[in-house]
Amino acid sequence: MTGDPGRAGGGGEVRDLLGLALRDNPKRAHLLVSRVLGKHVPQSPALVRGSGYELGRRVRALLGEAEARRAVVVGYAETATGLGHCVADGLAHAPYLHSTRRPVPGVPRAAGFEESHSHHTSHLLLPEDPELLAGPGPLVLVDDEFSTGNTVLNTVRALHGRYPRERYVIVALVDMRSAGDRGRLAEVAAEIGARVDLVALAAGTVRLPDGVLEKGRALVAAHQRPAPDLSGDASAVRRVDLGWPARLPDGGRHGFTPEHRARLDAALPTMAARLADALGLPAAAGADRREAAGSGADRAGAVTGDGADRTGAATGGGAAADAGRPRVLVLGSEELMYAPLALAAALEELAPHADVRFSTTTRSPVLAVDDPGYAIRTRLVFPAHDDPADGPGDRYAYNVAGGGFDAVAVVVDSAADTPPLHAPRGLLAQLTAHVPRVVLATVPSYVPERAGMLPEPLRGPAFSSYAPDEVGWLLKDLSAVELEAPTEEREEAIQSGGAHYAESLPVEYQPSDDYQKLFHAALDASAARIARAVGTVTETVLAERSPRPVLVSLARAGTPVGVLMRRWARHRHGLDLPHYAVSIVRGRGIDTNALRWLRAHHDPADVVFVDGWTGKGAITRELAAALADFPDFHPEIAVLADPGSCVRTHGTREDFLIPSACLNSTVSGLVSRTVLRADLIGPDDYHGAKFYRELAGADVSGDFLDAVSERFGEVADQVADDTARLLAADRTPTWEGWAAVERISEEYGIHDVNLVKPGVGETTRVLLRRVPWKVLAQRGAGADLDHVRLLAEQRGVPVEEVDGLPYTCVGLIHPKYTRGATGADGRATAAEPTGGGTGGAAASGDGPGAGGGAAVQSATAGGGAGAVAGTEAGGGAVARPAAAGNGAVTAP
Repeated sequence: MTGDPGRAGGGGEVRDLLGLALRDNPKRAHLLVSRVLGKHVPQSPALVRGSGYELGRRVRALLGEAEARRAVVVGYAETATGLGHCVADGLAHAPYLHSTRRPVPGVPRAAGFEESHSHHTSHLLLPEDPELLAGPGPLVLVDDEFSTGNTVLNTVRALHGRYPRERYVIVALVDMRSAGDRGRLAEVAAEIGARVDLVALAAGTVRLPDGVLEKGRALVAAHQRPAPDLSGDASAVRRVDLGWPARLPDGGRHGFTPEHRARLDAALPTMAARLADALGLPAAAGADRREAAGSGADRAGAVTGDGADRTGAATGGGAAADAGRPRVLVLGSEELMYAPLALAAALEELAPHADVRFSTTTRSPVLAVDDPGYAIRTRLVFPAHDDPADGPGDRYAYNVAGGGFDAVAVVVDSAADTPPLHAPRGLLAQLTAHVPRVVLATVPSYVPERAGMLPEPLRGPAFSSYAPDEVGWLLKDLSAVELEAPTEEREEAIQSGGAHYAESLPVEYQPSDDYQKLFHAALDASAARIARAVGTVTETVLAERSPRPVLVSLARAGTPVGVLMRRWARHRHGLDLPHYAVSIVRGRGIDTNALRWLRAHHDPADVVFVDGWTGKGAITRELAAALADFPDFHPEIAVLADPGSCVRTHGTREDFLIPSACLNSTVSGLVSRTVLRADLIGPDDYHGAKFYRELAGADVSGDFLDAVSERFGEVADQVADDTARLLAADRTPTWEGWAAVERISEEYGIHDVNLVKPGVGETTRVLLRRVPWKVLAQRGAGADLDHVRLLAEQRGVPVEEVDGLPYTCVGLIHPKYTRGATGADGRATAAEPTGGGTGGAAASGDGPGAGGGAAVQSATAGGGAGAVAGTEAGGGAVARPAAAGNGAVTAP
């Protein structure tokens, strides 16, 4: 083994960084043993971290600050997982991911590649964020050493095929490739058309004799000795609770961001103090850093440096400990390198009077020979304890036995804290046979919020009356739960702040015969108009958003529209588009579990959110805010009608009757509106909904879809013209609807835009689900409002014709509602108040007037009816809640 300081990327002395050993591996005879990696040779954690950090600093200088901020670092399992972390630290702003040989159920594989010479070859990349590798910035690939370059070639080809980019940086402690291998890397760079740089601390070559594999196997056979039959008492191992921060990843298996790094750095002093306390290490003179570690009353005495097992000096890690100076090893576990390394570095800083070292266990079988010139002096052999995917097998800890350690802190993740770890021949028992004090710290295994573990979508006929291919519902089935409450009780709870509207369901409105006839008449009259809007919005989506969009309708008003858009795409283009329904709740946001499922199964860039119409644009704003944490999804909604001018992608901006707004579940696949309640929806659940199978006799969901779909052919030419006009137009939202709602809210003394529901669809919802106060109708509005007038008559709600309304109509929810605001039959109260409650349904005042001093009068029905909360009642008295506004007064 010789160094080559003049080679690009070199500069260090190879022999300072490497030793040689023989592998017990039929694929490769020799092992380059790093003295600064912290894997096989116990080393100062500051030196281990510093070596990686220096590499990261060099990469940052090579790339420049701007490109360094766009970089992503990937390290190789198992030996370079910690090194890659340290390189990412040196880059300062780079997220980090390392390959793994441990499959994690429910986490989709982003990529995989092979390491041909390794004892175990298959590498998996399992990022929690599937977009982590998709950015255009440089990809920095980190390994401990490069000997053939095969691993890098496999990686670059695999990743470039899926995530092409312009630049790669290869990073290693040492570059030991031959001239031929260096040429192959240049060939691959030319083949993919990308720049490839290499950064290393040192460079050199290894000259191997002919027949090296056979000779190596012969040497291993000649010098291999059975593991000594030594086993200590694993029950003597003390556990230490580090206080690891909740939901902080234990490493880069699923990604580790600069934010994660900052959280870890903040927690390290406290965790190191707890570890020092468990090890019996007193803090440095003048330092008192043990506040979080407890009093230490149960400590079994301080480590003094009189270790009982000093039969051989550790190699490569410096001289044996000074007399009286305690020698402590922090031992990581296979891929888990960075967390124990960071703990060891913090411990080294906390207790400078101790000789703190760091290394980790490994899968790699290496011949141990107790010779001062050989890199692997001793080895411990123990069974795997992390339930590996490739089955049981031996694992190894090198240069620990005979290393003169007074104490060892074993750091594992919770997935590796299994019975084999504590077994009589397990790692802990092996250590206690050689080291006086052993403690165990278990770091929680980080498990991503696993989209793959979420349930598959619900489909008809088991859930909804739609055909199974029409829509998949990303919802939890709550059909067996009683959720319905009388409209008046719901309204009082909602407006008092005692409940959210999504925590219960209104009783399903059962339409009268007259109303059913009105629905069918409206459908006959408007089917072609709706078909035209469906075609226009679908063609706009195909032209602007994606040639193969994934339609995601906002349940439930958006779902019939999503089904129709899917049908149009199949009718006109032969496309079979996926379609799902998800829940979004005003004030609570979109169902994030549903987003995770979508992200795991589709490209988020192809997802198009679909709704029926816009009112004032509240859901449009809610979606944009909710997707701030999911930037890979496009926040714009595609709607059939956009009378409020809230979105760019729409079929029309006219406010007209969409018959699906006339009914509730019976036109929406017999599915309720969505429910979000903490006692029903857990952290791993979708939002919920009910399937009203019992209403099948009144279901017109299929009638609505078929009536519109049958008109596709006759509107095709109009759709083409409309689409061309829209694509060429400036469709920037003006939000004029929102401005109108704010004006109405003030003019009518409501002072709450959430109680103003603009547009035909929203007004219909008010009349079906809420406690309506009045309806404002555009003067001269025709048949589009027939169903609104009928519903208003049935609920006793006045309809006022007004001028200058930007919508066809606006529904006003009764402000400051209590149950006294309606009569006993649930109808709205009369326009003029009556005196005393002398029988029959009592009347209320006309609601707030236009101004801050408006009065509200709410009467109870009949003598002695219960008082509204916060008021007095008795002997037929009128309950009088205070009105909104400055200095509002109530009637005597």
